[in-house]
Amino acid sequence: MKGIKALFISLLGSLKDLLPIILVIGFFQIVVLQQPLPDLVSISIGLILVVFGLTFFVFGLEMGLFPVGESMAHALARKGSVFWLITFAFCLGFGTTIAEPALTAVADESQVAAEGGLISSSADSMSSYATGLRITVALSVGVAIVIGVLRIIKGWPIHRLIIGGYILVVIITAFAPRSIIGIAYDSGGVTTSTITVPLVTALGVGLSTVIKGRNPMIDGFGLIAFASLTPMIFVMIYGMVVT
Repeated sequence: MKGIKALFISLLGSLKDLLPIILVIGFFQIVVLQQPLPDLVSISIGLILVVFGLTFFVFGLEMGLFPVGESMAHALARKGSVFWLITFAFCLGFGTTIAEPALTAVADESQVAAEGGLISSSADSMSSYATGLRITVALSVGVAIVIGVLRIIKGWPIHRLIIGGYILVVIITAFAPRSIIGIAYDSGGVTTSTITVPLVTALGVGLSTVIKGRNPMIDGFGLIAFASLTPMIFVMIYGMVVT
């Protein structure tokens, strides 16, 4: 009974999150364009499926993956093996990012850029380009989480790493192909989405709670900033390589 109540609350939360999007689309379609919604029945069914899909997706993560991520962070920190902790951090960053629906959407849309001349426009080339983009972003987030974990362990000041990282972004932007810059910047945003943020945050807070001398509020957060920064660097370098 308690689980059903939690699921219902999560369902209402998903509907509430999607409501602004529904209102905006409905307003512009009906009031601004003054046109009826095309195939209203299919759109309504699709919207219901989206609400239920998002609900079950988030509910499943909260029930299963989030507790596992935090408990594994505690266990690995207590084990005292930096190697396995770093390996877990990289795999967590890579695995959560490669599964991001937002990243898949950006990678698919990037094929339009490929058709515009970024790479050869054959179907196989465009498909491999999109796949390479997803793997590049996932690798960059894995590296970002490793850097973030090392920062927590070593006590490095986060502002120096972030400032240095964005200076590097500006420098690489000057040399990167113009057609990849927008994709690179968007790739930095899609990593802060449904799966990555909760799991990575749980990892950071869990580590800073276990490691002596670390404050969860000060040291536990900041991993997401690295996860947004490194994809911009990696994707621009990827663009320079494949061009």
